[in-house]
Amino acid sequence: YSLLKSSERKNKELLDSIKYAKRIQSAIMPSEKQLSQLIPNGFVIYQPKDIVAGDFYWLNQKDNDLYIAACDCTGHGVPGALVSVVCNAALNRSIKEFALQKPGEILDKTRELVLTEFEKSEDEVSDGMDIALIRINGNKLSFSGANNPLWIVRKNSHLVEDVKGCKQSIGLTNNPTAFITHETNLSAGDCVYVFTDG
Repeated sequence: YSLLKSSERKNKELLDSIKYAKRIQSAIMPSEKQLSQLIPNGFVIYQPKDIVAGDFYWLNQKDNDLYIAACDCTGHGVPGALVSVVCNAALNRSIKEFALQKPGEILDKTRELVLTEFEKSEDEVSDGMDIALIRINGNKLSFSGANNPLWIVRKNSHLVEDVKGCKQSIGLTNNPTAFITHETNLSAGDCVYVFTDG
């Protein structure tokens, strides 16, 4: 009986710890208020499989640029959530500290920062992130992706423009190349979608 109680207590402590980690992970993502202010006609569907997850969405505004990303870090649950914190910090640094604007350059710097963090480990860490990142400035949209695409549905059209991301991730990659930035103009009524495969 005492072994059972001890096991139940440990399970409760672990669950409480993971629930607290969810609060921390939620704190790094945009709030509902921030989303509604910056993307008044936008929406987010976020349904993690576990309490914490490797998927996260990211929003940042600098001057007249609005950055939006859907991110998928390797691993599920707690390991994925830990990687998401590292990747979120690297995205923020790429824009704020290094003052980068082009999505492709932001992803290049983010990969460099993530690899620098993981190289500190004595064990090889091959985790990383797939991402679809857009920058909107007025009617101009720039996009770069690591394995993830951008979809655009133009007003009065049923066709989906599928803008492919580069076939490499943010993290340890064989033969890495610079991320490509795609640019297009948006018109009123166009819909833009970024997403993960999760």
